[in-house]
Amino acid sequence: MKVSVDRELCYGSAECVHRAPAVFAFVDGFGVVRPGREETGDDPEILEAAEKCPSQAIRITASPDGPGEG
Repeated sequence: MKVSVDRELCYGSAECVHRAPAVFAFVDGFGVVRPGREETGDDPEILEAAEKCPSQAIRITASPDGPGEG
């Protein structure tokens, strides 16, 4: 799975950083995915961060090279 933050939607609550600090960081007033952490499994902290994001800016999608893709 791939995780990303839509900067158009993010308004900087930092809820993602609070819930999954190993994956998310707070940069220039916005939540971002830490470099090298874009690809992730079904980590419960990441799923919770996406669910609890007040702006719904966190996207979790299937990896382009995942099973059944391509």
